[in-house]
Amino acid sequence: MKALAVDLGGSHATCALVEDTQMLASRTVTADGTTRLKSLLPLLAETLKAIRAEGCNSNPAGVVFSFCGIVDCVRGRILSTNGKFDDAPNLDLVAWCQEELRLPLKMENDARLALLGERYAGAARGCDDVVMITLGTGIGGAAMSEGRLLRGKHSQAGCLGGHLPVDFEGRACSCGAIGCAEAEASSVSMPEVCRCHPGFSSSALATETPVTFEKLFHHLSQGDRVAQDVVDRCLRVWAATVVGLIHAYDPELVLVGGGIMKSATRILPFLQSYVQQHAWTPWGKVNVASAALGNSAALLGAIPLLEGLADP
Repeated sequence: MKALAVDLGGSHATCALVEDTQMLASRTVTADGTTRLKSLLPLLAETLKAIRAEGCNSNPAGVVFSFCGIVDCVRGRILSTNGKFDDAPNLDLVAWCQEELRLPLKMENDARLALLGERYAGAARGCDDVVMITLGTGIGGAAMSEGRLLRGKHSQAGCLGGHLPVDFEGRACSCGAIGCAEAEASSVSMPEVCRCHPGFSSSALATETPVTFEKLFHHLSQGDRVAQDVVDRCLRVWAATVVGLIHAYDPELVLVGGGIMKSATRILPFLQSYVQQHAWTPWGKVNVASAALGNSAALLGAIPLLEGLADP
């Protein structure tokens, strides 16, 4: 089976032609500065048509749309965007896809599709009970139980892992809650987290604009004390979040993905040790592992989504 896939994040969209477990062609378009999804749709249509032509006008079974928000997979609607592409819930993307590409459209939350891709072609193959957490601009999450993606009546089940509260006196989160993991330890919150450290003005981090996780881990390797403190705090936030997800969804495996996992050799041992000490799992220990497919995971999740491999 072949499929056209779009993975739409906060700053860019990757379009691809996938077949089974392989990406045959892909292109990335920039979404920075674009506040309305409607204005991006012509470029997405043009790019998908070009990719389809690269595949010798192959006949894909459909288009799969991965979106960074709450998605109703059954009705094919975007329900909530949390500040990005606010016009998306008002768009009939199914009709757009039929008009532009003459193909059916299915859509899903990006973290759910990434988990589906990892189970189909990556680090979760052969495992039916999995939780995935993605660490990046925000913190995404997804859960699978007995081989089925958790979605819930309101399409929110499992995909709000980054909005588990870890500090009831913490920072205000974009979702409206207080002290969410995303507000305390994601890329978008790092500049403020670092600035609030009492030693920030004398740290090498004060020269960085903005403070990113790549720069944070670099200065940590150079012995910067503030970087050490901030990384240690982030590790504890992520670890507490993972334990919360384990207690909520009873997985055998937790996959950790996202750009921050370039520093996996420092992150994974801490998470695994914390889980072994603090997760209440009398049946045994949950394994914590890196996702294997990187930015391709959600795109490769297109095939199993179209085939209904994770549906009830």
